[in-house]
Amino acid sequence: MRGLVQKGLLKAEGPIVFMRKRHDPGYLELVRLVDRDGNERLGRVIDISETAVCVQLFTGTAGIDLASSTVETLERPLELRVGKDMIGRIHDGLGRPIDGYPEPVSSELRDINGLAINPSARVYPRDFIQTGVSAIDGLNTLIRGQKLPIFSGNGLPHDRLAAQIVRQAKVRGSDQPFAIVFAGMGIKYDVARYFIDMFEHTGTISHVVMFLSLASSSSIERLVTPRCALTAAEYLAYDLGMHVLVIMTDMTNYCEALREVSAARNEVPSRKGYPGYLYSDLASLYERAGRIDSSPGSITQMPILSMPNDDISHPIPDLSGYITEGQIVLDRELYQRGVYPPVAGLPSLSRLMKDGIGEGMTREDHREVAAQLFAAYAYVRAVRDLAAIIGEEELSPRDRKYMAFGNAFEQKFLAQGEHDDRSIEQTLDIGWSLLAMLPREDLVRIPEALMARYMPGSAEQTEGQTAGAGGA
Repeated sequence: MRGLVQKGLLKAEGPIVFMRKRHDPGYLELVRLVDRDGNERLGRVIDISETAVCVQLFTGTAGIDLASSTVETLERPLELRVGKDMIGRIHDGLGRPIDGYPEPVSSELRDINGLAINPSARVYPRDFIQTGVSAIDGLNTLIRGQKLPIFSGNGLPHDRLAAQIVRQAKVRGSDQPFAIVFAGMGIKYDVARYFIDMFEHTGTISHVVMFLSLASSSSIERLVTPRCALTAAEYLAYDLGMHVLVIMTDMTNYCEALREVSAARNEVPSRKGYPGYLYSDLASLYERAGRIDSSPGSITQMPILSMPNDDISHPIPDLSGYITEGQIVLDRELYQRGVYPPVAGLPSLSRLMKDGIGEGMTREDHREVAAQLFAAYAYVRAVRDLAAIIGEEELSPRDRKYMAFGNAFEQKFLAQGEHDDRSIEQTLDIGWSLLAMLPREDLVRIPEALMARYMPGSAEQTEGQTAGAGGA
């Protein structure tokens, strides 16, 4: 249905244009603007007053003549054409294919703003997702349907870690199809090329849907990109019943675009110039993850946030931490010491980990091993602080054992190759070998029965190894 067409604009500021109000358009309604040269630009309604309508253009306002421009309201929101054929394809930030192949054949159009999930229809996340990364699987376990962001800093290898997770992630014990939705917002061309080449080289592209909004694209496009990606994820998960992992990088670029648009609208700024609705805007993205009782599929999110000046109290990571169920924090000091992935042991947290590990999900000893490793590594940090004051040679024999444990923990448990895909059993076995370095009386979080079964050198462990050798 054709909407109202009118000629002339009141004014243009940055990515925003204002037109005279002739009727009552809908909020986020799609708008087509045709300039004096016949070029079309799309936008959406973002504000309405008594006399004017504020329109946000996806491609900016450069070269627009106010008097000769024609504006048409399309009486529908921005929609994404979805279908199974979108898997393996590369799209721009507005959902248009950019890989040289035709647009997927589908009559299914979805509003990119999505629909709120009824809380009573949500299913509590419980299924373990194995990423093959020990620092995540062992201590900060990712659960199907969870929102677990990666807090990073400029120059840290969050892109490499995200690519490794995309290559290796799997739901153990499930034969349901698995898909990855990747959204890049304001990323440089070389970063986009890295992900494309990696996906194509490893064959992962066959179950990846990519949405790329490069740094050269308009800031408005960055606000649309994650919504297109999550719309595709909702279709794959809730219509096709797939397990979907959504990687969104970089949420900081998204928030910067939001701040830019807010400033153009002359809105009252909040912390560090970001709009006061930053929390609710981020929540509208993060809360599109989860599981519902009417579909076997699920959406799991791992957004990436590059913290300005490595400041975890910055508004973006601070507000994200309130909305999501934990965070994976990358540590610059670990990275400078050559540890990859440099996942900080203490600030990182998965709030849903307790519900997705243990017997029948990972292994019976997972919860106890994780708790003991965390406690021991926390003590290592205190011992290192003490050693910096009095010198390592003045430490007690017990504290020296913890110093050795801390070094081994970082080099053997946290550190692993970029293409090293560890099973959860391998991760837990490495944890046991590290705990064997500590005084037995300090392992108060592990029951004797588990120590007898899994601790290297214990009678039951030795007997099992002997039996295995004899059988061989």
